[in-house]
Amino acid sequence: MSTESAAPLRFEPLFRRYLWGGRRLATLLNKPLGEGDDYAESWEIVDHGADQIVVRGGALAGRTLQQLIHERPEWLLGAGVEVEGAQGPRFPLLFKFLDCNHTLSVQVHPNDAQGALLDPPDLGKTEAWVVVSADAGSRLYAGLRDGVTRQQLADALAEGSCAECLHEVPVSAGDCVFIPAGTVHALGAGLVIAEIQQASDTTFRLFDWNRLDKEGRPRDLHIEQSLAVIDFQRGPVGPVSPQATDDPRCELLVACDKFVLRRWKVCEPLETPDRGTFRILAVLEGALDLIGDPLAQPLARGETAVLPAALRSQSVNPHGQTTFLEIALA
Repeated sequence: MSTESAAPLRFEPLFRRYLWGGRRLATLLNKPLGEGDDYAESWEIVDHGADQIVVRGGALAGRTLQQLIHERPEWLLGAGVEVEGAQGPRFPLLFKFLDCNHTLSVQVHPNDAQGALLDPPDLGKTEAWVVVSADAGSRLYAGLRDGVTRQQLADALAEGSCAECLHEVPVSAGDCVFIPAGTVHALGAGLVIAEIQQASDTTFRLFDWNRLDKEGRPRDLHIEQSLAVIDFQRGPVGPVSPQATDDPRCELLVACDKFVLRRWKVCEPLETPDRGTFRILAVLEGALDLIGDPLAQPLARGETAVLPAALRSQSVNPHGQTTFLEIALA
């Protein structure tokens, strides 16, 4: 595997505006937002159709993630990493920050087999959330209450609500919730979330709290599609219990067949280990420098970088107490 130009990659994020968004991507994470109070998502790492991020700075400045996949797949992803999907090769993961100023719709995502049958076909969507910030009393919905059947959920939706079917979870900053494909879920108001997911944008909306958009119209619902992909055997879902690793500064949050999510809490320099694939680093608290030759690349709170597989290990110099996520393939 060539190590040519093996350096951390930083990208220009894509911003998404939805009726549930706010301003905390700017006030909390220092994102350069325009005017308006409905900024909902900052797509930090994405290669999905027309949604393409562009490298910021360095020898590869201006290249999209899609271009890098085609030009140097092994250099970027690692040896033997398969990225061929129904829509062609793509970066397999999508990472974003969300400002949940209002409660999100109740939704569900298909798995890979179900996604392949869509028109156009897409990947499934398994995801994980890490709570960056939470107002007092913040909650989310993850999974159905014990014993809820397809018919009970369908009846509740027909009557104009489904809250009584949902498993409600109080959360605070630092909590992590794993949402496999097929899990009914909704993020509550007052949360800022870091989300890692498969590179899919397929969402089926069951319920939107009977609200209207700015034009006074209800948003589209996908009740039949949702009922077809929900895993009714899963039941309630709660925050994960972080697992210790060989390094006391690092804890394992999620290890599934789609990605491995780790959280580092550091105050002194470290060398991140070689995982055999690319890694995504995202700073949740504090700041750090990615040490390189000849220059270090700073990462502040809310900033993200991709470490190409060819980089292998990476020296990290935190600015005081710093928390960052590390995401790799399984």
